[in-house]
Amino acid sequence: MKLIRFGEIGKEKPGVIINNEYFDVSDLVTDYNEDFFSEGGIEKLEKEISGANLKKIDSNVRLGSPLARPSKLLCVGLNYSDHAKETNAPIPTEPILFFKSTTAIVGPNDDLVIPKGSKKTDWEVELAIIIGKKASYVEEADAYDYIAGYCLHNDYSEREFQLERNGQWAKGKGCDTFAPLGPYIATKDEIADVHQLNLWLTVNGKKLQDGTTANLIFNVPFIVHYISQFMTLLPGDVITTGTPAGVGLGQKPEPWYLKPGDVVELGIDGLGTSKQTAKAYTV
Repeated sequence: MKLIRFGEIGKEKPGVIINNEYFDVSDLVTDYNEDFFSEGGIEKLEKEISGANLKKIDSNVRLGSPLARPSKLLCVGLNYSDHAKETNAPIPTEPILFFKSTTAIVGPNDDLVIPKGSKKTDWEVELAIIIGKKASYVEEADAYDYIAGYCLHNDYSEREFQLERNGQWAKGKGCDTFAPLGPYIATKDEIADVHQLNLWLTVNGKKLQDGTTANLIFNVPFIVHYISQFMTLLPGDVITTGTPAGVGLGQKPEPWYLKPGDVVELGIDGLGTSKQTAKAYTV
């Protein structure tokens, strides 16, 4: 099943995609949030849909983030060896973890707002994991039981804020609009092998990232297991799993970054595509 949220910003309703058509399920579901996932919402919705007369909606409708604001948006840094190499970073021996602010979350095709004073806004296509139930001290062998599904994420990063402002990475990762999610959450049964997905990103039509989740340093079950040793993951939480080579910071002969008017497009097999247009910050 593919879960979407659609409508105006701040007024999104839950929906589903069935055979490439969009349907409103707001009569069946309040929202895709912590309560939905913790109460077995996916299984209940699948049963209710089978006997419901769903209202079809225009597929050109604006899509919001496919889940309501989660308790946490966690990221794994430097999780592809080619990306670590291009940024002159050592290969991690354990996952590097950081948070993005939940206020950074926007819809998949919403504008990217370049932060005030930014000179180094960068892109990162990533696979995101959606947690399906409360997870604490999870064994790696059981990790898939705690996953609801997956979605596409662009981990925008302001490299000066991140690396040159004498602080943690969060400064450069949590800016408004820096976490487009979607277009949809694909429930885990939709993805045959999460470690055999191609992921790509273009800027102004030029392909800059072209990778595969087969090259993850730390794979999906290990990531869920590992993070759960340090904190409780709640239903609806998001974990993004790192980006392959091709970011602005790693461009040769020298780095380059986004400017107003640039168009970023990205996608992952089975998880759709998204598109953001860069805009300058205005008051």
